[in-house]
Amino acid sequence: MEYLIGIQGPDYVLVASDRVAASNIVQMKDDHDKMFKMSEKILLLCVGEAGDTVQFAEYIQKNVQLYKMRNGYELSPTAAANFTRRNLADYLRSRTPYHVNLLLAGYDEHEGPALYYMDYLAALAKAPFAAHGYGAFLTLSILDRYYTPSKFQLSKLGTLQKRFILNLPTFSVRIIDRNGIHDLDNISFPKQGS
Repeated sequence: MEYLIGIQGPDYVLVASDRVAASNIVQMKDDHDKMFKMSEKILLLCVGEAGDTVQFAEYIQKNVQLYKMRNGYELSPTAAANFTRRNLADYLRSRTPYHVNLLLAGYDEHEGPALYYMDYLAALAKAPFAAHGYGAFLTLSILDRYYTPSKFQLSKLGTLQKRFILNLPTFSVRIIDRNGIHDLDNISFPKQGS
């Protein structure tokens, strides 16, 4: 029931995630943040097994911050994505694999905005738009047909809420641009009566 979406614009990356923490069919929390700040301009969105997501994301987060302390500068989004992919691939071949799906969004002064899609098998791809979770099946086909970098309306999430059977009541939304990471207002969809 989890859902992540990322869309790259001409000078920004917009990301959103649902706020539900669920175990099987039971909703445990409705204010869970699935976004982890790697650096001033890099954000990691993580879904998957409950314990794996937080443990893996915090491990990557702390190592990216350690890199900055040791070297005096931050990793670029490309370098952070490759570092994350390498670690996920190494854990995949160990006795303790992490079952996590990731989106990594960031902004670099030289390369501009970047959005990376990574699945639990450590397959990494740079993409203009990406989504994970059950809602991705619907969303990716729509974005594939209608995506243009210059115009994307956040109201399209309402279409997902209307057409998608499972209930995703609230989304966290953030935007990453040359000035850093900015929180936007949460998007809430009231429950519809039957």
